Amino acid sequence: MEENKIAVIGLGYVGLPLAVELAKHYEVVGFDLNQEKIKAYRDGIDVTGEVGGTALKETRARLTSDEKALKGCNFFIVTVPTPLHPDRTPNLEPVKSAFRTVGKHLSKGAIVVLESTVYPGTTEEIGVPILEETSGLTLGDGFKVGYSPERINPGDKVHTLSTIIKIVSASDKAGLKRVGDVYRSVVKAGVYEAPSIRVAEAAKVIENAQRDVNIAFMNELSVIFNRMGIDTAEVLKAAGTKWNFLHFSPGLVGGHCIGVDPHYLIYKAELLGLAPLVVPAGRAVNEGVAKFVADQMVRELLRVHGSIGTDTRVGILGFTFKENSPDSRNTKVADLVRELKRYGFEVVIHDPIADPEAVRREYGFELAEKDSLRNLDAVVIAVGHDAFRGTGFVPEIRSMLKDGRRMVFDLKTLYPKEAFRKIGLEVWSL
Repeated sequence: MEENKIAVIGLGYVGLPLAVELAKHYEVVGFDLNQEKIKAYRDGIDVTGEVGGTALKETRARLTSDEKALKGCNFFIVTVPTPLHPDRTPNLEPVKSAFRTVGKHLSKGAIVVLESTVYPGTTEEIGVPILEETSGLTLGDGFKVGYSPERINPGDKVHTLSTIIKIVSASDKAGLKRVGDVYRSVVKAGVYEAPSIRVAEAAKVIENAQRDVNIAFMNELSVIFNRMGIDTAEVLKAAGTKWNFLHFSPGLVGGHCIGVDPHYLIYKAELLGLAPLVVPAGRAVNEGVAKFVADQMVRELLRVHGSIGTDTRVGILGFTFKENSPDSRNTKVADLVRELKRYGFEVVIHDPIADPEAVRREYGFELAEKDSLRNLDAVVIAVGHDAFRGTGFVPEIRSMLKDGRRMVFDLKTLYPKEAFRKIGLEVWSL
C-alpha cells in the first residue's frame, strides 16, 4: 500500500492541532479557504490558542489556501464547522463544500474521513454521493469513507487530541484498519473501533446533547432554588456526597458544540416523524438563561441599591463561550449583554483573550481594556478565565465599583461567597 499523504480540510480549533500532530509522522497538507488565517499561521500566530506559535513555526505541515496542493493526497480528513441556519436547522453547506473540494482531487484508493459533528447518516447519505459525482469514482472499488468525531475541548490543556480516546469507523474493514492506524500514531489514549459509521456519528452527537440536557437540569434547579432563597452551589455540593450523583453546574451554554449539536439530533428525529421531548426542552431552558440572569440582576440591584437608571454601568468579565479559549462563536454572554442593554444599562465588556476584531465583526460590541472597568454599579464574572481567578482578584473587583456600590454577579461561582462578603460586597450566583 502506498504511503499516506494526508490532507486536513479546515484549519480551525479541530483541524489545526490535528494537522500539526499528523505532520510529525506523515506528509501533511493543511487546507483552509481563509487566506488571512493561513497567513497568520505561517507567521507563527495561532489564532485558536490550541497549538502555539512555536509549534506553528516548526511544523512540517504545508498550510495553504491553494486547492492545487491537494493533488496527490490519498487520505483526506474533513474538519469544517457544522453550524445552524437561522431557523435552527442543520447547515451542512461547509461539509458539502468540503466534500466537493475533496472529490475534485480524489484518486482511486483514497479514503475520506469526516470529523465534523453531524446527525447519523450524513457521511454515507450526503458525503458519498457528492464524492462519487465530483470524482467519477464509486464507493468501494474507487474510494473509501470513514467517520471519526472530533473531541477537541478548546482551552483545555489536559484533555487534548493525544489524550482523548478516538472513535474511528469506516465503510469496510480495510478502511477501518487504515483509519485506525493513522489516528493511533497521534492519539496516545488509543482508538475505539465503532461497528459502523452511523454508530460513530450518533455517539458524537449524543455526547454533547447529553451534556446540554444535564446543564439544563442544573439551570432549571437554579431558577427554582433562587426563588426559594437557597444557594444552588451549596445544594450541589451536598448532593455530590452521594457516589452516583452526576456533577454538573448551571451556567450560560454557548459555543459551536453543546448549544448547536442537539439541534442536529432533533432535526433527524423529526425527519423520522418523531417528536423528541427531553432534548428540545433542555435547549429551551438553556436558551433562556441569559434573560433569567439579566432579570435577576435588576431585582438584586434594586434590592441592594434601591434604584437603577439608564446611567447604571455594568462591567462584564469574560465574553468567550468558555474559559481560557479565545473562541467567541455563539457565546451566550452576547445574549446577556443584549438583555442588559434592553434595560438601558451601559455595558463595559472586558476579555483578555477574546479577539476584539472577531467580537466587533460578529456582534458589533467593543471590548474594553481592564483599566476601563471603573465606576461600575455592578460586576458580572461571566467566564471563568484563569485571569479572573486567584485570591488577589476579589479586591480588584472591589476597586472597579463606585463608592457605595457592592453588587457582584459570580455566574460561574469562581469564589466562595464569603470571599466577597468579608470585604463588604454582595454576591449573586446561578
